[in-house]
Amino acid sequence: MIGKPAPGWSVDRWFNTAPITLESLRGKVVLVRWFMSPECPYCSTTAPSLNLLHETYAARGLTVVGMYHHKRDEPLDPEDVKGWVAQYGFRFPVAIDEDWRTLKRWWLDGHERTWTSVSFLIDRQGVVRAMHKGGKYAPGDADYRKLTAEIEALLTGPG
Repeated sequence: MIGKPAPGWSVDRWFNTAPITLESLRGKVVLVRWFMSPECPYCSTTAPSLNLLHETYAARGLTVVGMYHHKRDEPLDPEDVKGWVAQYGFRFPVAIDEDWRTLKRWWLDGHERTWTSVSFLIDRQGVVRAMHKGGKYAPGDADYRKLTAEIEALLTGPG
């Protein structure tokens, strides 16, 4: 998907915002990260990074968007997701990607993938410029530093 326009998302339930579309974020740099409940060690390790990126770059034009994808055996309960959003300390927009509709279109698309906790970095024109193919990025680690450099380049570059 790198170098291609990011498809829109198919989500209805939002936390920390009224419903938003990808098109409504045109002109901003957007980081979209799929996550799940706190028993996922990769999601719990990455949550502080997402908060730090939001705190550091929101005023400069970055919008972090969390996409919850349900992996538990019990049925999805939006109130649980609301609690995890609070537990993670997320203050940026978070949506529930029911049935993984958007994740399937953006990432899985019939492919076997090692990770579902993928991140996409989208430029101001809506084009995917970078990906983190899953797992974790903790504040200060190599993946986090690389992502930060990519965000900086998009925020300071033309357009």
